Amino acid sequence: MAKKKLSHYDDAGRARMVDVSAKRKTVREAEASALVLMSPKVLRALPSNPKGDPLEVARTAGILAAKRTSELIPMCHQVPLAHVEIALDLSEKGIRIAATVSTTAVTGVEMEALVAASVAALTVYDMTKALDKGIEIQDVYLVEKTGGKSGDYRRRKKFR
Repeated sequence: MAKKKLSHYDDAGRARMVDVSAKRKTVREAEASALVLMSPKVLRALPSNPKGDPLEVARTAGILAAKRTSELIPMCHQVPLAHVEIALDLSEKGIRIAATVSTTAVTGVEMEALVAASVAALTVYDMTKALDKGIEIQDVYLVEKTGGKSGDYRRRKKFR
């Protein structure tokens, strides 16, 4: 079986940005997830947080992060985003974040969704760390993606 070549390296092993100029635009969407684990005490304190509403600040931060992904991840292309949605759902263990990003472009938005979920989670931490430094960010992963040459992907199982 032939070894699969990594697209972000040239034949000499140097890092490169992939040339996507010959690809055609298609509708693409990606969803990523993150989990912020926190104590029941911190969860109960969310509505009265003196810094403001952590969930709304995190939602805004996630949207902004998706739009700036190419500035953070060196080989990412600038992608015109059509839509970014950040859903934050409370559970007894913490906050589950789902970031959904869509575009019509020549390359996908998986990294934009992952960056959005990650930054939203980091923002929740920043907004609540005064209550507990032991808050954990876990399970940042791609849930699904649609469109593009490689086709659709849907996460089936956890690695653990």
